[in-house]
Amino acid sequence: MARGSTRPTSRDVARAAGVSQAAVSLVLGDKWRGRVSEATAARVRQAAQDLGYRPNLAARNLRLGQARTALLVVPALTNEFFAAVYEGAARIAAKHGFGVVLYPSPEGIGPAPDPFASARAALDGIIASSMASEALTEIRGDDLPLVMLDSDPADSLGAATVNLDITDGMHQITDHLLTLGHRRYLHLAADIDSWTFHVRARELATRVGQAADTEVRTAKTPITIEGALAAAENALNGPGPRPTAIVCDDDKLAVGAYKAARRLGLRIPNDLSVTGFDDLALATAIEPELTTVHLDAELFGERGMTALLAVLEGETPPEGNIPVELVVRGSTAPPRPS
Repeated sequence: MARGSTRPTSRDVARAAGVSQAAVSLVLGDKWRGRVSEATAARVRQAAQDLGYRPNLAARNLRLGQARTALLVVPALTNEFFAAVYEGAARIAAKHGFGVVLYPSPEGIGPAPDPFASARAALDGIIASSMASEALTEIRGDDLPLVMLDSDPADSLGAATVNLDITDGMHQITDHLLTLGHRRYLHLAADIDSWTFHVRARELATRVGQAADTEVRTAKTPITIEGALAAAENALNGPGPRPTAIVCDDDKLAVGAYKAARRLGLRIPNDLSVTGFDDLALATAIEPELTTVHLDAELFGERGMTALLAVLEGETPPEGNIPVELVVRGSTAPPRPS
């Protein structure tokens, strides 16, 4: 049975019947003819009966053409990136008669912890960031169609997964810095147990490790400017030759790196190159402007909502990661000769 749930879910039915969650939606929504076999439909119905599964109210509303709503679960409403994800999701939702309700995880700032508290609440599906996946248990959304964002496709909770090409983003950063001649790196890493940050760390270490005479040190920090400042200052003051490039998991962390460099009397990029990830507004608000990976957050939200609509219709969502692009600005340059 799904984690955090005391009743069977559509995911449990899919597992018991040996089919996809989309197939379960087709069969129990009586849309299976011509799309799955009679034997498969019978197997799904039997699994649902054995488990005592009952479709949720939102699915009934969808069939009756009543109001449809998607829940977007994000780490915090105050985060510029996730605000843009919401805009993209809401744009696609509106074209299909859906509304989008925002739900930040417990660490965020937003509405009451339980959007299901009202008996009138009826959700058709959920789009959730992997950084807020623990909130899914809090809102008891296990039995709803789920699309995960920034999540390991091989171990996703969702019926579909939508990802930005984080691997390629880190490749672009490391290739840029290696081409400039950097060999000693500091990875200012987000101290968050999330797939997207695991990928960044892995790809940085792998890519840099393929070049001769290179070194990567890691300093973990919360995604705050203050935390990044302390972590970067401590690392730059550490023993051994000083890193010539700081690779940051997030633009906010890069701002902390800037402040640490200033405290230590280091000039960017003359003495130290710095890169970010996200391309937030602050990337061009600091001097020198930040070299960073541009992530199309609105397109991310659009693709997430498109995937959820496909799952609800029993269709296969579009595949492929969303491309990202390195934007080279003034914070990177060749290292000073030793």
